[in-house]
This record gives sequence, structure tokens and C-alpha cells, in this order.
Amino acid sequence: MSTNQDNRVLIFAPIGRDGPASAELFRSSNLDATSCRSLPELVGEMTQGVGAVFLAEEGLFGKDTGALAQWIANQPPWSDLPFVVLTSHREQPAVVAWRRNIVALLRNVSLLERPVQPITLTSAIQSAMRARGRQYEIRALLEAREQTAQQLEKLVIERTRALAEANEQLRLEMKERTRVEETLRQAQKIEAIGQLTGGVAHDFNNLLMVISGGLDMLDRQTDQSRRRRLMDGMIQAAQRGASLTRQLLAFSRRQKLRPEPVDVAAQIGGMRELLDRSLRGDVHVEFEFPDSLWPVEVDSGELELVVLNLAVNARDAMPNGGTIVVRGENLPDLKDEQIAGDYVRLSVVDTGVGMSPEILTRVFEPFFTTKDVGKGSGLGLAQVHGFATQSRGTVRILSEVGRGTKIELYLPRSFGVPSKERHLIDLTMVRPKKSNQGRILLVEDDDEVAALVSEMLGQLGYDVTRAASAAAALGALADGRSVDVIFSDIMMPGGMNGVELAREIRNRRSDIPVLLTSGYAEASVNEAETEGIQILAKPYHIDELAAALNATRASLPVDAESKRSNSC
Repeated sequence: MSTNQDNRVLIFAPIGRDGPASAELFRSSNLDATSCRSLPELVGEMTQGVGAVFLAEEGLFGKDTGALAQWIANQPPWSDLPFVVLTSHREQPAVVAWRRNIVALLRNVSLLERPVQPITLTSAIQSAMRARGRQYEIRALLEAREQTAQQLEKLVIERTRALAEANEQLRLEMKERTRVEETLRQAQKIEAIGQLTGGVAHDFNNLLMVISGGLDMLDRQTDQSRRRRLMDGMIQAAQRGASLTRQLLAFSRRQKLRPEPVDVAAQIGGMRELLDRSLRGDVHVEFEFPDSLWPVEVDSGELELVVLNLAVNARDAMPNGGTIVVRGENLPDLKDEQIAGDYVRLSVVDTGVGMSPEILTRVFEPFFTTKDVGKGSGLGLAQVHGFATQSRGTVRILSEVGRGTKIELYLPRSFGVPSKERHLIDLTMVRPKKSNQGRILLVEDDDEVAALVSEMLGQLGYDVTRAASAAAALGALADGRSVDVIFSDIMMPGGMNGVELAREIRNRRSDIPVLLTSGYAEASVNEAETEGIQILAKPYHIDELAAALNATRASLPVDAESKRSNSC
């Protein structure tokens, strides 16, 4: 903002009457005029504020103008102080040269030659004052802009600080939320593990009770029919344990499925006896399969487990008895968000208590169950969902409280020819007769499993030699021991697994067939299958062991078999 001093006219005319006369003239024109007696006084007044400067050039002759030149050079960018200089009549070359230097020094200068009319002088000073006034306006604008910039910068700093505080608060809240979510996840894991272990422990304890109690009673029982019933019960309990393990693997998507063309009506129809044994007497099962029902591309054994699982769930949902309908329908050219193509819809319908919408949203969650603690693992429907997904299909559930439940499996149609053999869950096993089958090298690190398998192999007619590790097995072969077949577990201690052992045996003795077995070792199983090594899944029955050994020995090339025979 301009001050009164900024509107002053400073006069420096120390010689003669020019100073007083011009001051009086300017004041008569309403201009604030101040006379200065020396150059230092002029420069000092200019520092206090000035609108224009009126100089008589003779006042500058022989004077030190360094301070004046410094003041002019140090003006801010907006300032260019106007000077009005009254020149003399002297035109000597030295004076003319000096005058040029003064004009260069003053920069914004107007020259008035004597004699000058009062109106001319007044007009020149007023024009200079107006130009200076515009400079002050520019100064005001620059100051306003600077002030605005400072205010904006201050506001930015405050907003930045506020944003930083808000971000810090948000980080703290996110950290706290993460901690709470992690705590919740841990609690959910603990609850899920508790539900899983409770259900699995309940089921396995029941199975172990049947097996251990049956073994205890077996020694005390002399009646053959009762011994047979005890044996059947233990066999069925072992099969139920194997089914539970397969449920766990199917839920975790670690159970390797072997899809094949399956006749649904024949496969599930053959489960009548098994379903009757698994359900109560007041629960009836009806099959509705049209003659034109397509075959499906699924793992037949897993399909049976799914149907058995759904039937048991339906039985539990009908405490007062009822009817379970298992129905098959062809769905040509099906298209929806999840699947597209030809599918068979396999439905299991009950007339039970049904489910509420809240329960329906969680039925496929692992470990979720509405049964009492310890009465189920909560993996039943999760296993069904896993099977359907792995089979390139899907599963849907329709239910209403008090009106029953309908679970629909959508399975892909197969254009292959189904096998006549049905992979039913047998409750009785045919014991093979003992005969001389040759010499077998059993590689198993678990003593109890090795003892049992040795008994089974002995029952099959094999002369058994056991090695507890892969290194021991290679040592047994190195000493020239005669071996017809090697049966090895995949997972073993000592740094070499069963697949690596089989590979080494092929390099050393390609004439000896190798059969591997595993409860679960997905990476090694895939590696073995890639190399064409046969695998027998645990647990297995004695007839399955016999069939696997026969298939392994039959797969040996003729030249290798001849080489082995000659070496013997």
C-alpha cells in the first residue's frame, strides 16, 4: 500500500533559486515537494519513499554519485524511479559526455532544457508521478500475490499436516483392523480345527472301537459265524475310515480323481445294499433313472462316496423317517454362469426338516455343521462341492424349513462307453489262496505297517525280504540277492524317496519291476505317474495288492523278463 512519502517530489537544485522556486511551483499544483540540500540527504529521502525526483544538473557536477547509482541499481523489480533533469546551456563536449553518463546512471529520465515554462515543468513532474503511481499499483499487486502465495503455502502446510495426521490415524486404524482381523482369523481357525478334530476324532474313535473291540473279541470267540460277523464289522469300519480320509483329501483338492465314462443308473443302483445298511429302517430310498440317461465323466468311486454322503445327511435330516429320492435327468446344451454343454443332473431329495436361508449360505463352508459337537467333521458338503468342481461340474442346493432339501449335482456328459465293471464299496473281501509267487523286496520304514504287509504278501505266496530304507534296498540288490519284484513306500527317511529308488533300480536292474504305494504325496505321485511307475493307494485290501503286483509284473517288457529269468 502507498504511503504519503511515496507521493513526494524530491528536489535537488542546490544552486541559485531553482530549488525554492520549483518547490513553490509544485506545491501550488497540490504536489508534496521536499527540497534536499545534498546528495546523501537526497538518497536518504529516496529510501523513505518517493514519487519522482527533480534534479538540476549543475548540482551533480563534480559530486560523488556512487550512493545514488547504488540506490537505483538496488531497486526492486517493480520499481523504476522517474527522474526529471533540468539541463543547462553548456554544450561543451565534456559536459555533453558527462550528461550522457548521468542519463545512463538515472535510467528512467526526462530532460528539460532551460528556459522551461512552469506548466511544462509541472506537467512533466505530474506525468512522472502518474507513472510512479502505476509502479506502486504493481507493487501492491505483487505484495497481494505474495501474501496470497504465503497464505496458500500456509494453508498447504496446514492441510498437509492435517492429511499426514489423518494418514497416520488411518494407518493406525488399518493396523488395528489388521490385528483384529488376524485375531478373528485365528479364532476362526481354532474353532474350525476344534470342529474338525472333534468330528474326525469322534468318527475315528468309533471306527477304532469297532476294530480294537472286534480284535479283542475275535480271540474269545469260537463260533465261526460270530467270528465272520466280527470280521465283517472290522472290515466295514476300516473302509469307513478310508472313506473319511478320502473326504478330507477331496475337500483339500488333493485327492486325485480318475474320471471315466460311468453309467449312473447302474453304478448308483448297485449301491442299494450299501445304502440300506447305512440308513435306518424308517428311511427309504427310491431311484428314478430314465432308460435314456446319459453316462457321465467322473471318478466312479468318488461318485459313490458323494451319493452315500448325501444319503446319510438326508437320513440325519429326517429324524422321524421319510423317503430319499435319487433322480437323474439329461440337460442338453445347458448354459449358465458356471457351466455350459451337455450335463446330467443328479438330484438327492429328502423330506426332512430343511434349512434356513442363513444355514444355506454356509453349507459348503469347510468344517461348518449343524450337528452336535463331535457328531460330524463338517466336511460332507465341502467334499461334495470339491468333487463336483474337480469333475468340471457344479452343485446347487434348494431347501426350505419344514419342506425338505434337494441337492443337485451337475456332471458333464460322457460320450464314451461305460465299463461293465462297477467299483462298488464291498463289505466282504475274497481272500486269495496262498501259492508260490516268487521273491519280493518290501521297502517300508514303519515297523507295524511292514509287519502287516509282510503277512499279506506271505498270504499271497511271496517270499518277503524287508528293507527299512531306500539305501538298504539298494544294498540288498548290490549283494546279488535274487528279487522278482520290489514293493516300496514313496515317503521314506534317508534322503531318497520311493520314486528316486525306482529310478535308480531301473538304471541298475531294469529287469526288476517296481510297485510303489502312498497314503498321500501329491508331488511324488505326479512324478511317478509321469515316469510310468504304478502306484497303489493306501489303504488297500489284500486282493487289491495282489492285482497291483500282477499288473506290475505283467507290464515288464519281454526282453527284461527274459534277462531276469536268465540271471536267476
